[in-house]
Amino acid sequence: MRYPGGGGLTAEERVRREQVRLAAADLIEAGASDGEAARRIRVAQMSANR
Repeated sequence: MRYPGGGGLTAEERVRREQVRLAAADLIEAGASDGEAARRIRVAQMSANR
């Protein structure tokens, strides 16, 4: 479910969330597994997969 206004995050928090998302995507694209990407950027494996 999507929430209006970025899910209650500030603009800075939304920027940080996007940076983490892109970092995970780059790692996975480079051949890392979801689990490895999650460990490297310190998020849950499910978050890295998304």
